[in-house]
Amino acid sequence: MGVKIILSDIDGTFLTDDKKVTDLTAQAAKSIVDKGLYLVLVSARMPEAIYPITDGIGLPRMPVISYGGGFVLTENEEVLHDKKMPLDDTKNILAAFNRWQNISINYYSGRRWYVNAIDENIQHEMDITQATAEIADFEKLLEEKIIPNKIMIICEPPTCKEMETELGKMFPRLNVVRSAPYLLEIMDKSVSKAVGIEILLNHYNISVDEAVAFGDNYNDLEMLEYIPRSVAMKNAPEKVKKIAREVTDSNADSGIYTYLLKNGII
Repeated sequence: MGVKIILSDIDGTFLTDDKKVTDLTAQAAKSIVDKGLYLVLVSARMPEAIYPITDGIGLPRMPVISYGGGFVLTENEEVLHDKKMPLDDTKNILAAFNRWQNISINYYSGRRWYVNAIDENIQHEMDITQATAEIADFEKLLEEKIIPNKIMIICEPPTCKEMETELGKMFPRLNVVRSAPYLLEIMDKSVSKAVGIEILLNHYNISVDEAVAFGDNYNDLEMLEYIPRSVAMKNAPEKVKKIAREVTDSNADSGIYTYLLKNGII
């Protein structure tokens, strides 16, 4: 069965560790589009932190899967899926954050990113993602029924580890996981990249056998298990490599290009 869609994680997969797109990865992306295939970036990022990547290499708008599968948009920016966190848990976890000091709270709802203040951590995140945070009162957002798809904490690694353990026990309906030593991602328990992908594939009437998925980390495991033609990057942990059907070159060595060229997809 031919390939119709290429699904790729962003950080550590589509991007190098210094958040760049290699020339060969950009070439691969353009070849995918030129062949009439879908290229879909699948990430915990918000859409406004994904579009600058594809815009930057001159690609037309493609579907995106944001918030680890919790928010899915078509190429026309039509919302196919929008899974928010439970309201009560959101209120309670915001209150629980008061136990810790020196943390930066990021509140993502749909295509908006809210913060209490723009500190050094937030500014750094804006510089990396090219998205813009808005200052807001989280309690007022909840009163206005602006519920988050995701909350992300930026803090020192020991604090991040402690918060992951304690909040994970306190909020069983939420997925509380570190995506980096200094980043804690919080979403509804039902959210996964595999769920977001399934919704997108059903919308376009594409089979899992017509897809290729690339990933590099533990939050890609469900995606790599769901898509039969799954590919781990060389820079991935061993557990991720064992789950994937194949392993390609690292993100720094344009592993997406290597695989697609080798298999005659581009």
